Amino acid sequence: MRYLPLTDVDRSEMLDAIGAKSAVDMYCDVPAQALLNAPVDLPSHMGEMEVEAFIGAMAAKNLSPSTAPTFLGAGAYRHHVPASVDYMVQRGEFLTAYTPYQPEVSQGTLQYLFEFQTQVALLTGMEVANASMYDGATACSEAVLMASRVTRKHRAVLAGGLHPHYFDVTATSAHSLNIDLVTPDSDPTRPADPASVIDLIDDSTSCVVVQSPDLFGRIIDLAPIAEAAHAKGALLVAVVSEIVSLGLLEAPGNQGADIVVAEGQSLGNALSYGGPYVGLFATTSKLVRQMPGRVCGQTQDVEGERGWVLTLSTREQHIRREKATSNICTNSGLCALAFTIHASLLGEEGLSRLARLNHAKACQLADQLAGVDGVEVLNDSFFNEFTVKLSKPAAQVVEALAARGILGGIPVSRLLPERADLANMMLVSATECNSDEDMHALTSALQEVL
Repeated sequence: MRYLPLTDVDRSEMLDAIGAKSAVDMYCDVPAQALLNAPVDLPSHMGEMEVEAFIGAMAAKNLSPSTAPTFLGAGAYRHHVPASVDYMVQRGEFLTAYTPYQPEVSQGTLQYLFEFQTQVALLTGMEVANASMYDGATACSEAVLMASRVTRKHRAVLAGGLHPHYFDVTATSAHSLNIDLVTPDSDPTRPADPASVIDLIDDSTSCVVVQSPDLFGRIIDLAPIAEAAHAKGALLVAVVSEIVSLGLLEAPGNQGADIVVAEGQSLGNALSYGGPYVGLFATTSKLVRQMPGRVCGQTQDVEGERGWVLTLSTREQHIRREKATSNICTNSGLCALAFTIHASLLGEEGLSRLARLNHAKACQLADQLAGVDGVEVLNDSFFNEFTVKLSKPAAQVVEALAARGILGGIPVSRLLPERADLANMMLVSATECNSDEDMHALTSALQEVL
């Protein structure tokens, strides 16, 4: 029997307090096309075996990256996840891990989060990291809010190569807090120009947000942008959507970044229709008290033994209440654990080798595609992802490739539908999972399609 604690009078009083006539009014900001006007077209009831067969048949209609040659990227990448990662994360002491409010019974969770923070700080070149966030996009949004708190300014410059999903999530939060966002246009047919970002920085700017490698795969020199931002009293927020790239590229912290946010899905976490993923957030020691989320620290117990506790946890659930630095109430704990295990297995040398292999695979693929009539590789620099210009609309080409059993890339028009001039652009990614046969299949299929 369902327990409904609120009476009709209770609901009426709550609606009156917020100025709504009914609960439906609270969905007024949701686009009409996103609302269901009828029940989902699924059977009303089935037995367990029938449900498994039904869902299995639906899933079989998908072209899966695990079974087909795939070159998808744009913030979500297929990497090999060692079997030992899955074995470890499914241990009972980890699988049900939740917020470690009681450190005396949560030492395992606190220890791996402490190690996770250490790994993220080392990767990003920063002094301190938090115990993870939802994903890279929410971490980016939180960084802009944090910069506004630190500088007491309400204008953020977002570089044109920032992933549109990161921009949209940031815009949602910024709108509610009256933070103005400005961004220059980005042309993937030209190398990224730091001057286009620097020219927008003024005395009212709280932060500059720059992704590298950016949406189009271009590698950005953060140092001149950091210098220009600091000259105006602004912070530099560096965004990394492919964390494996930091095994090869210079860490953002070494280029002057004040805050580094990243998507950690590439280590330990498989592709899963957009989530759950794991957001990384790192900053300098002097800004740590404005960092969202929570921080695990090392201490000693009364017997002098090493132990771990929540050192900073300025969330709305705790004593800070309305002064909290974030409304994010939890972290992607299990995904962070998978990240930690995979990074530990790789080690510094292993991560560097993995990054070099990714770059080599992408260079091999770019060279092959450049020899196909109707394909132009636009990048002069990239890590494991680059942009190509096709002789036909990329969306049509991607569908034709899928019909041939190949996930060939992502049309830029899917991410930037308002940019008609980019309709023929396609993002192509290569990782250690792509074999020579995969690349040959893509090259041959493009020759047929174009």
